[in-house]
Amino acid sequence: MKKGRILFTDIDGTLLSDDMMVSAGNRRAIEKALEHENYVVAATGRPIKSGKAVVEKLGLTMPGCYMIAFNGSVLYDCHADRILYEETIPIPYVRRLFKEAQKAGLYIQTYDKTDILTERQTRELEYYSGRTGMSYKLMPNLQENLSQEPYKALLIDLESRQKLADFQKANESWTKGILNSFFSNDAYLEYCPADVNKGSAIQRLCSLLDIPIEYTVAVGDEWNDISMIQAAHIGVAVKNAVAAAKEAADYVTERDNDHDAVAEVIEKFLFGNWIDFAV
Repeated sequence: MKKGRILFTDIDGTLLSDDMMVSAGNRRAIEKALEHENYVVAATGRPIKSGKAVVEKLGLTMPGCYMIAFNGSVLYDCHADRILYEETIPIPYVRRLFKEAQKAGLYIQTYDKTDILTERQTRELEYYSGRTGMSYKLMPNLQENLSQEPYKALLIDLESRQKLADFQKANESWTKGILNSFFSNDAYLEYCPADVNKGSAIQRLCSLLDIPIEYTVAVGDEWNDISMIQAAHIGVAVKNAVAAAKEAADYVTERDNDHDAVAEVIEKFLFGNWIDFAV
């Protein structure tokens, strides 16, 4: 068992720069963290396959490397290449989400183990698959043919956050207590199982690894990162984070995601004076 601290870092907008790259500074800092017996966890809304593409480029496949995927629906051991925990959405609720999204004129997708699943080719699909590097399957009768419970569903509107917010409110009555909905950015409205988010995933993984929550640091930039910023002993928002994430954080970085923000967090909290920022 490692003796160090555990860093949870969001991927998009935090660990990755705006051009979807991992900087040399962040890479060196992560290598240093692992060399000194700390844990590193990539915490993402991405599916396992897409998240693995990032962690493998970083060499996060050694003991102590984990991933939170699908915004907490999956806990994944990157070294052992296995799922530690998973939670899914019952198919009837996925079907209803698709039905309600169609009525509202909104694009929606879900996932199997490796691919995006959706009913038609759209600009939203091309945008999402382009950013994540994920492949997709078109299933015109997806609602009828869906055979496995998925980890999450995602609505996308590239023009209007308000349309997504209106959908969320209009469907609150039947999703309450069954599904958890939240924005991961202004264009993405996520639906996960009721008790799933990045914050609950931190608590589950620490419990599985027998690591005290007092050893945790979490850093992110978006609405879906707020739960883990609040759950960690020290919660950090990067300089480019949304205002709500900054308000929830114990510390806001001086650097943004294009200028080694994660390296700043590692130096300050994994190797710096932990006591000064204890909460």
